[in-house]
Amino acid sequence: MAKKQEAEKELKAKQAEIQDTDLKSVKEKENIESEADSKFIDEIKSNTWITPEGDFDWDQDEKGFGNYSSEERAKLEEQYAGTFNSVNKGEIVEGTVVSINNKDVVLNIGFKSDGLVSLSEFRDLPELKVGDKVDVFVESREDENGQLVLSRKRAKTQKSWEAINEALENDTIINGFVKSRTKGGLIVDIKGVEAFLPGSQIDIKPIRDYDVYVGKTMEFKVVKINHEFKNVVVSHKVLIEDDLENQKSEIVAKLEKGQVLEGTVKNITDFGVFIDLGGVDGLLHITDISWGRIEHPKEVLALDEKINVVVLDFDDEKKRIALGLKQLTPHPWESLDTNLAVGSKVKGKIVTVADYGAFLEITPGVEGLIHVSEMSWSQNLRSPQEFLKVGDEIEAEVLTLDRDERKMSLGIKQLTPDPWKNIAERYPIGSKHKAIVKNMTNFGVFVEIEEGVDGLIHISDLSWSKKVNHPNEFTKVGEELDVVVLELDEENRKLSLGHKQLEENPWDTFETIFTVDSVHEGTVLKVTDKGDIVALPYGVEGFCPSKHSIKEDGKALVAEEAAEFKIIEFNKEAKRIVISHSRIWEDERAEARIEEFNNRKKEAKAASNAVKKVKDSVEKSTLGDLDVLAQLKEQMEGEEGSKKSK
Repeated sequence: MAKKQEAEKELKAKQAEIQDTDLKSVKEKENIESEADSKFIDEIKSNTWITPEGDFDWDQDEKGFGNYSSEERAKLEEQYAGTFNSVNKGEIVEGTVVSINNKDVVLNIGFKSDGLVSLSEFRDLPELKVGDKVDVFVESREDENGQLVLSRKRAKTQKSWEAINEALENDTIINGFVKSRTKGGLIVDIKGVEAFLPGSQIDIKPIRDYDVYVGKTMEFKVVKINHEFKNVVVSHKVLIEDDLENQKSEIVAKLEKGQVLEGTVKNITDFGVFIDLGGVDGLLHITDISWGRIEHPKEVLALDEKINVVVLDFDDEKKRIALGLKQLTPHPWESLDTNLAVGSKVKGKIVTVADYGAFLEITPGVEGLIHVSEMSWSQNLRSPQEFLKVGDEIEAEVLTLDRDERKMSLGIKQLTPDPWKNIAERYPIGSKHKAIVKNMTNFGVFVEIEEGVDGLIHISDLSWSKKVNHPNEFTKVGEELDVVVLELDEENRKLSLGHKQLEENPWDTFETIFTVDSVHEGTVLKVTDKGDIVALPYGVEGFCPSKHSIKEDGKALVAEEAAEFKIIEFNKEAKRIVISHSRIWEDERAEARIEEFNNRKKEAKAASNAVKKVKDSVEKSTLGDLDVLAQLKEQMEGEEGSKKSK
């Protein structure tokens, strides 16, 4: 620490010594300059240059050089100016290399001063030497140092833009160097200007590897310029198309229907394949690739594969050519077994499943339709997907065969016995069976007793006691039900079944129980706008109209509320019971009023009889009784008068 402080002191002392030395030297210099100035002034004063007469001519030296007249001066200035070029900012001029160093290149453009250009702008000219001529752009005639500022890069760029614009206007070809690959295409260097080459504009055929073009010099046509953003789009494809257009016309002119050509698979799509026929493309539709059914062309063909195709049709104007591949081989129907007939058994693979049926491929190109109605003996139509799926290998029976139209219908239910044969013996009327619910409609339930034997249970034959609005209130699909055969139509394959018939009709018994005016306990199941559905004893439901569901306190019954109900209507045929809760307390009130009325009537009659008796007794009274009464009256009046006098 001490050494550091000593070093700092020594440093400060040396700095102070240097400052003192500088001050002394400055003062000495000032003294010397002042002495020189004074001597110069004295010399000027004593010099004979100054003439007391006339104006001083600054352009004339002591030897008389520069003593020109106005005309001579103007002529000399004109000659001097003629030795320099007129250079303006923003111009492109030609310059000659004067010298080259490690950093700059000195150029003479015929101006009063030479210009400097960075050596890095000449990287594309490794053989540059003194005396070479190059174009440069005048950025400034003089910078802050009075130096002429030039740029070769800007000259190249501006000339390139002029060439690019000229190529677009005149539709001419321009060369470019493919620098690199970018998203969706390539970057092309056109004389220092970067342009974009879209992948779709590289070639007429799809390009799968853009990298093979990087580093190549190619010919292009300028197709678009965005001057605002300085973007250039070029195309190499248009050059190929122009060359191929003439070839297409020649090829199409020589085409004939049925002509067989060799081509190369150029592109594969979902709907077909594009074939390159040597300068012109033709379309091979997916339906013309194979006699058999295929899902995608790539199952049969591959890119760049060479194949023979036949010309099916072509359009001279639009240059469209329709090609075929399967047409080069005989149609499979022509080689179909001649022994194949209706009733024959065939084997194949399911190639398509539709809503209406499935197609069975017997051999490639020969298919038969299995309609959904021919898949099962059941009359309850189901989806074909429940029976078959694509790829299944099955056996079927030929139902119809038309070799001319090349159509065939098949069936698979025919391979199993018809369950409706001898149906009356197996399912006589009145016989009981178990069935599976397969489907439901508003009017009933379709059930299956066995595979192929279906029957209908009408909604009215589901229950004796419950009113069923829809079958789903009573059962569900897949549930097992006990049924009884009600009707059988073997010719039309119809079977009418019942479920409630398995039990005796309880309404015969209900008629004796639910008599009119009888009262029963019940529970409200459901409340509707028109009334309530009420559960009565023995599983019977009754209907209570809204006006009959009012309680004595004025409120209406609610769901799940228990109460007493009076039967006001019983219809055995319609299986209808109408009940009322209000009628109970209304009848009780009516009975009370009647009883009260009868009591009052009895009281009035008793009073009337008492009055009659009094009258009869009055008529039988004697005169003596009257005198006694008169005396009693007088006595009472006298007592009343004495009370008032007091």
